[in-house]
Amino acid sequence: MGFLYLTLLLVFLGCMLLLDWRYRLFFWRDAMTAAIVTVVGLAFFLAWDIAGIAGGIFFRGEAAVATGIVLAPELPIEEPVFLLFLVVCTMVAYTGAARILTRRRRRSAEGVRP
Repeated sequence: MGFLYLTLLLVFLGCMLLLDWRYRLFFWRDAMTAAIVTVVGLAFFLAWDIAGIAGGIFFRGEAAVATGIVLAPELPIEEPVFLLFLVVCTMVAYTGAARILTRRRRRSAEGVRP
């Protein structure tokens, strides 16, 4: 059961990427820009975590569903995977919402009711 959390994170990340592929929202719309945004977002959140760990604010809790593998003191392997999921999920939700709002505005300007 030690790999449950990591496995679920990877499954949900895969689901986000399937949504992205189906609607061409983020990576499948502009792969280079999406890669840059993902790397910058992941680096930002990892730096945030490392600062929190160094400041004694963030601690690694013991959980039966976690692997117990740490990349650095107080930084479990699940954390970067979660942060990657967070960035991808946010960008897929943002680009999806932007597309919906753009379509609604366009329809509204044309006088078509939603």
